[in-house]
Amino acid sequence: MQVSVENTSALERRMTIGVPAERIETEVNKRLQQTARRAKVPGFRPGKVPMSVIRQRYEASARQEALGDLIQETFYEAVVEQKLNPAGAPAVEPKVFEKGKDLEYVATFEVFPEFEVKGLDGIEIERQDASVEDADIDKMLDVLRKQGTRYEAVDRAAANDDQVTIDFVGTQDGEAFSGGSAENTKLVLGSGRMIPGFEDGLVGAKAGDERVLDLTFPEDYQNLDLAGKAAQFKVTVKEVAAPELPELNEAFFKQFGVEETTVEGFRAEVRKNMDRELRQALKTKVKNQVMDGLLAANQIDVPAALISNEVDRLRVQAVQQFGGNIQPEQLPAELFSEQAKRRVLLGLIIAEMVKQFELKPDDARVRELIEEMAAAYQEPEQVVKWYYQNEQQLNEVRSVVLEEQVVDTVLKQAKVTDKQVSYEDAVKPAEAPQAA
Repeated sequence: MQVSVENTSALERRMTIGVPAERIETEVNKRLQQTARRAKVPGFRPGKVPMSVIRQRYEASARQEALGDLIQETFYEAVVEQKLNPAGAPAVEPKVFEKGKDLEYVATFEVFPEFEVKGLDGIEIERQDASVEDADIDKMLDVLRKQGTRYEAVDRAAANDDQVTIDFVGTQDGEAFSGGSAENTKLVLGSGRMIPGFEDGLVGAKAGDERVLDLTFPEDYQNLDLAGKAAQFKVTVKEVAAPELPELNEAFFKQFGVEETTVEGFRAEVRKNMDRELRQALKTKVKNQVMDGLLAANQIDVPAALISNEVDRLRVQAVQQFGGNIQPEQLPAELFSEQAKRRVLLGLIIAEMVKQFELKPDDARVRELIEEMAAAYQEPEQVVKWYYQNEQQLNEVRSVVLEEQVVDTVLKQAKVTDKQVSYEDAVKPAEAPQAA
């Protein structure tokens, strides 16, 4: 087998491969002999069909099959011989493809980039620290109670946070416009659901009142036909209802799957969840900064085949997440190209970090992470057991731990500044690209 390689770009290789005719004929004859043992030809007993008849009937298909298999076999033999690492399937172009002659074909493909991760000591990280205080728990309880707010009708003027039931008709120059009218709409005053001035204009109204509101749609209103334009709304208030927050009692606690009978016990459960959320938020912020730093310090060429494959995966994920009667390939590739490139880049860099620093998943950390995830379930020991019985899920956890070890490796060399922040600031998502 003869092999020659041409570098057509930083990552693209054009490899010409020659396969001797003898090897081809050997493979063709092997297939014809296999066919002869099972072929059913009228006038002949199975296994007794003359080879001349077998060759006449089946040689063309046997040769086509042999050539296809030989191209696949010899391509991988050639890349091993040339110590190449293809990043995708090759595009094969036959040069000589005739019976009795050596097979010669050209395989064009991309290879994985060869590089060494560098610049770790130049990466700057702000590592936040925070703790869950009693005041944070108080705020969380208020949020949980507001989520369960009920409204009871009252005989008084409406105030902010009250819920009003209204009919309204919107007009422009005396004519009703599309989408500007509704009946029996429930609106919480101060919620910001309506355009500026609408909710304020209903403060002080009672059930049975009618109000006329002269308003202007915002310049950035989603309906461009209405953006920046004046409108008049005639509103009829049908009911005013005051908010009633649920009591912190056993019935309330059960809504969140918590079997507690005391406020103290429920607060303890809330604290555990907030602590878990805080740890994850702090870890994620550091990880995002590390990944951004690695990308900035390691500008490498990326195989287009890997980006294309990642775009396809993101398309499928988008369809699964948002549904709709659409096929993944109908989504424009450019919607996902930047995210796909970032993910591929990080995948390559992380893989090289693992190799370069000889990292392996720490079994103790794997166990710790599984137990932390299992703690959110009612029977955590069953969840832990399930992970260790499911190799695929266990490998996913190992991958997460390996990424954490990559982050730790970077932090040992990076310029790290520690900063104390509040719980609220710590759990607030940072505006950063998606990590690996």
